[in-house]
Amino acid sequence: MKPFDKKIWLSSPTMHGDELKYMQEAYDTNWMTTAGSNLVEVEKILKDYMDMKEVVALSSGTSALHMAVKLAGIKRGEKVFCSTLTFSATVNPIVYEGGIPVFIDSEYDTWNMDPAALEKAFELYPEVRVVVLVHLYGVPAKMDEIKLICEKHGAILIEDAAESLGATYKGKQTGSFGKYSIISFNGNKIITGSSGGALLTNDIFSAHKTRKWSTQSREAAVWYQHEEIGYNYRMSNVIAGVVRGQFPYLENHIAQKKEIFNRYKEGLKDLPVSMNPYDELIVEPNFWLSCMMIKNEAFGKHVRSDKEALYVKEAGKTTPTEILEKLANINAEGRPIWKPMHLQPIFRMNPYVTRYGDGRAQTNAYLSEVVIDVSADIFNRGLCLPSDNKMTEAEQNIIIEMIRKCFE
Repeated sequence: MKPFDKKIWLSSPTMHGDELKYMQEAYDTNWMTTAGSNLVEVEKILKDYMDMKEVVALSSGTSALHMAVKLAGIKRGEKVFCSTLTFSATVNPIVYEGGIPVFIDSEYDTWNMDPAALEKAFELYPEVRVVVLVHLYGVPAKMDEIKLICEKHGAILIEDAAESLGATYKGKQTGSFGKYSIISFNGNKIITGSSGGALLTNDIFSAHKTRKWSTQSREAAVWYQHEEIGYNYRMSNVIAGVVRGQFPYLENHIAQKKEIFNRYKEGLKDLPVSMNPYDELIVEPNFWLSCMMIKNEAFGKHVRSDKEALYVKEAGKTTPTEILEKLANINAEGRPIWKPMHLQPIFRMNPYVTRYGDGRAQTNAYLSEVVIDVSADIFNRGLCLPSDNKMTEAEQNIIIEMIRKCFE
């Protein structure tokens, strides 16, 4: 196939022009700092949209997660349950505070944290009091089950909704379930500020603490007085202007992403693949990224080291590596599924819990017969497809045809 003249991105920023108006406002009023009307307005918009009492706009989703972990009071050496199938930014803030991530396997229904594995984790580590949950690729997790388990064990739920702004579970926004929740406005998200994020909570005291910590923990004194360690985490008024200009287009972006997902689903429906799943009766994803998994019977021979991948081409079968190579050849960007945190070199010695218990404690024979490492399987057989909402239907049809050829 002939390569596209211009690159088809996985998910790039889609700008509309209103962003410039609010950035210009920051310039004209000389509020080129971490205060100003854009910042005030973004927090108000988010409070109304998310139906939360308190929102603190911060420099990134990661800084928001750090503040959430700090608010939860994680101490050095304390174990914290965390989704394994995620980006490392979910986990790093736990380590910043000296915590020890204990990774929880996924389930196939949503690719998110498995409630059965979470319950098993509490049996193994009953002392744990914080759970960090991710809504992967914009698909909500099983919130009823997970919240019930957290409440049963008296655990604080931190909700990482960095990828799922606008997605709902039983009509309620993701990012509004946790005691502390976060969203991201990174450059590739459903709407963007080029960077930026926010912490959400219904606890006014926690919001005040976050505002203080994120502005270097300055005390209420005429001089610069400090009684706690602080951070430079507040969102810029300029970045807030970009977010403010983007927000009116959120629902439009979601609708465009949904169309892309449905075209993939229709175009690939007779192939041995499945799209990232969700329960249409309970959730409405934001369809940030369209992902697919190759079914076992059509999955070719495929091995990965820490930095490279190899596959053997077989008739009627393919692998994520082959599809990603073919996408790159036509100037389109795909991506492997997030490599699970329990498989990352830096975290390989951390505990990992499946619904059958601590996977590291089982014998190989038992594992091969009973335990399926769901997160590793999704990583092994899955990939993220080009999902940019500026991709035309004609361009997407070419990508679909290229994927189909990989199964010949």
